[in-house]
Amino acid sequence: MKRRSSISKATTAAAIGEYWDTHDVAEVWDRTTPVDVRVEIDAEKFYCRVDSELAETVHALARKRGIPTDTLINLWIQEKLMAKQA
Repeated sequence: MKRRSSISKATTAAAIGEYWDTHDVAEVWDRTTPVDVRVEIDAEKFYCRVDSELAETVHALARKRGIPTDTLINLWIQEKLMAKQA
C-alpha cells in the first residue's frame, strides 16, 4: 500500500493537491511539524506553441489554485495519460 499523507489521507500528489484546493492549513496547523525538504527537479523542457487566449486562461487557473502554470499543465497531462491507460 502506498504511504498516505498524514492529514489528507491521500496517496497521490494529485489527490493531495485536490484536498488542499478545498481545505485551509489553518484548520490543522496544530497537527503540523517542521520538516527539512530537499527538492531535486530533473525535468526536461519541452516547448510548444499555445493559443494566446488559451495560455491566458491556463495562467489564470493556475494563479487561482496558487500553483505555477507549468505544474498545472503537468498535472493535466498526467491525468489525461492515466485516463488513457485505464
